[in-house]
Amino acid sequence: MERLQKIIAQAGITSRRKAEDLIRKGKVKVNGKVITELGTKVSIKDAIDVNGIRVEREEPVYFLLYKPKSVISSVKDDRGRKVVTDFIPTEKRIFPIGRLDYDTSGVLLLTNDGNFAHQLMHPKFEIEKTYIAKVKGIIENEAINRLKKGIHLEDGKTTPAKVRIISQNRKNQTSIVELKIHEGKNRQVKRMLEAVGYPILKLKREQFAFLDCDGMTPGEYRELSPKEVKQLIALAMKKTR
Repeated sequence: MERLQKIIAQAGITSRRKAEDLIRKGKVKVNGKVITELGTKVSIKDAIDVNGIRVEREEPVYFLLYKPKSVISSVKDDRGRKVVTDFIPTEKRIFPIGRLDYDTSGVLLLTNDGNFAHQLMHPKFEIEKTYIAKVKGIIENEAINRLKKGIHLEDGKTTPAKVRIISQNRKNQTSIVELKIHEGKNRQVKRMLEAVGYPILKLKREQFAFLDCDGMTPGEYRELSPKEVKQLIALAMKKTR
């Protein structure tokens, strides 16, 4: 038996908080009966409808994909380009947790557990992501300090990033820099570096929390272990205490 709002969120319909709002508004039925009481528990045998649509319930699955470049972080693309779900053969309706840009590679998680995805995506849970960027130019300390303080972008100021220079090539006039952030604004890392004058030549997400794709090649995937899933949930919950 699990709480109704958790089941709705796990089905990927909406977040747990919005599921609670739907329950309060009488938009949810269990076995044909309108439920407005939060905390109502349901079993696998119960039929759940949200706004008149039956909730399809599946066993949750969790995958880590080494996303290649030139792949869309979506379940489909109207232009026929390759999408991340093409790499994972499963009949379950999985979706990416957040996104990586078309030309960005690295760690990407996919699941059919909406509540889990919400916990890892929302900035308030402060799940750290590590990026390695190759940029044009010899990056200076002034730019590093600006990144560490936060950058004003058109959709708001970024929270302070952890930044370190890995290497610099004065002959080619390029730098390799590591950034750690816990937000997920659209094209955030690229825009941050462009804002301090260093356009990105290549970008990889090296880590998502403690997970990486060491030993994997682009396009390979694996299932997360139950221990890893529990660790991610515990990490997210720790940030809200």
